[in-house]
Order: sequence, then C-alpha cells, then structure tokens
Amino acid sequence: MDATSKINRERWNALAQANVEYSRPFLDFTVENAAEHVYRHGILKDVAGKQVLCLASGGGQDSVAFGMLGAHVTVLDLSDVQLERDRQASDHHGLQTRLIQGDMRDLTIFPDNQFDIVWQIYSINFVPSLDPVFSGVRRVLKPGGIYFLQFANPFAIGIDDQKWNGNAFPLNSLYIEGEDMSGRFPNWDVEQPDGTRLVCASPHEFRHTLGNVMNCMAGNGFILLGLWEWMKEEDDPQPGSWAHYTQVIPPWFSTFWRLEK
Repeated sequence: MDATSKINRERWNALAQANVEYSRPFLDFTVENAAEHVYRHGILKDVAGKQVLCLASGGGQDSVAFGMLGAHVTVLDLSDVQLERDRQASDHHGLQTRLIQGDMRDLTIFPDNQFDIVWQIYSINFVPSLDPVFSGVRRVLKPGGIYFLQFANPFAIGIDDQKWNGNAFPLNSLYIEGEDMSGRFPNWDVEQPDGTRLVCASPHEFRHTLGNVMNCMAGNGFILLGLWEWMKEEDDPQPGSWAHYTQVIPPWFSTFWRLEK
C-alpha cells in the first residue's frame, strides 16, 4: 500500500464515519429492490450462483443487492469502515459475504479466472493509473465474464458545480490524464440528518480521460456492451442547482464490458 492508498484509506474511513451517501448500508432492501439495482441496465439477467467481486465497492450496498439475488459475493475495499458497513448489512439480511481489506490495484489474493462478474461502482478515479486495476480484473475474471465499471465523466470532473455564472458552468481547466483533483477540491461536504454539513478532507481523486479509459479497457481484452450517463431527474431544474448541473453535463458514466473468451 503506497502513500496515496494510505491517505485514501484514512480519508474514506473519515467519510464513512461522517455517513457519506455511499456508506449507508441497504438495510431495508427487498429482493425486488435488489433486482432493480443489479438488473436495471438490462445486461445482467440472473446472478444466482455466480461468483461476484464488488471491487472497491464497500459500504453495504452492492454486496447486499447481489447477495439477496443468490450470488456468492466477495467485497474488496480499502476502507475498514466501509467494509464494516458491509458486515453490518450482511448480518442484518442473513447473508454470507467475504470481506477483504485491500487495494484495488493488487488482486493477487485471488486466483486466475475466479469471478463471473466484477462490479466496480464509482472508485476507479481514486487511483492514479488504470492499467494495474484493469489488468488485475482481466486476470481474475473468467473468460466471457462481465465487468461493470462506473467512472467520472472526465469533462465534468474539473467543473465546480457551485460556480454557475448565470450563463454556464465554465470549463476552465486543462484536460489532463492523471490530474489529482483534490488539490483544487480539497474538501467534501457531507450532509447530516439535521441538515448541517460536516466538512471532510477529500481523498486523492484523479481525472482519467475518456480515451484512456476506453483504450486501456480494449487493450486488456474487454468489449464494450453499453454506456449510460447519469442525470438527476427533475423537471425544469433551478439554474445552478445539482439537478441542473447533472442535466448540463452528466457527472459519471456507467459501463458494462465483456472479457473476450
């Protein structure tokens, strides 16, 4: 674990302790909720009995959805607190989930061709380089296996969504692969149940250009099955609001890939 991972481990632990949205376990999920969560893109059909790796996807959310649908779930995450949320959710729902603390760039704990599905919700932007992750996933995924990858829209990640100038959200930064965005956005504001906000130091978060993501995936033998852009659904959103921002420039992409046989 290098210096970046050590810092991100500490900062994600702090974010989870502050109850950031991604650390709130799905304790009230039903099987119907789980099916909507996993199958909503129309790519995955039946995960019962499948070996699933939730990669850097701790927090007690994705692991619950797959477990409730009968998958055999392993979670690897850098944050101890995020993994504790998975443990809490697993115990709550009576599921068996394998939990491993580790860096997404080092999957040597797993044998070749172990998983049918690797599910990586937004986390690839917390490492400075892509290939160690993608090549590791290629090794542990079975030929023909499915890789779900969510990542920041690289054209949006450099925009401060609070700086609507009355006409636009200005694109005012160079488009640089590997740029550490935490230098320009040093804090996360985490909303609390009473409406107050708790300020936490940002993890190291890196911009990865669209070309680099796509080419690195293709170079590791993955075939794109589909791409979805996330926007907050709201009619006539207030200019400068979060919903308005997402409808001007979707903040992240969700993609499905199949590993060549």
